[in-house]
Amino acid sequence: MRKRLATWLPLLVLFAFCPVVGAQAEAQSPTTPKQAASSPDTSTEAKNIQEYIELLRTDIRQQKAQIMGAVMQLDVDQAAKFWPIYNEYNAELTKLNNLRVSNIQEYARNYDHMTDAKADELIQKALDYRKQRAELLAKYYGRVKASLGAIEAARFVQVEDQLLMLIDLRIASALPLAGEGS
Repeated sequence: MRKRLATWLPLLVLFAFCPVVGAQAEAQSPTTPKQAASSPDTSTEAKNIQEYIELLRTDIRQQKAQIMGAVMQLDVDQAAKFWPIYNEYNAELTKLNNLRVSNIQEYARNYDHMTDAKADELIQKALDYRKQRAELLAKYYGRVKASLGAIEAARFVQVEDQLLMLIDLRIASALPLAGEGS
């Protein structure tokens, strides 16, 4: 149990800062479009934040893969089938997560002057993201099931779903509720 906890703890710490870093940085330094266009520091800061986010995301993907490998306990033949599928899944998930990061950043930019229309737009995007992520996981459940069988596919979905829920909880707990700032 301690070994499992030791594996999860660094992952949770990294998840705590991944997409939230960009949102918090933007919320702490709001700029108008004029300021952004005229300030090279803002552009450099935005690039630095994006690079930092990408480094964290790369590390998270590596740690997530390590956890997946430890829990899946695949033999050599199974691993040769599973990992290419998992890597494709992660590539698609990363593209989908880019939408989430963008939505969180937009939330941060609009937090202090949120309107009903903007709040609705952001929540609709968040709900669409969740729907697409569930569909993606279902798609890859089918691929893993066809390649390795239902038991291994179920294990993959269970572990991935648990990791995604932890990420979701960490992100949600770091973001302020709509309307708290007004």
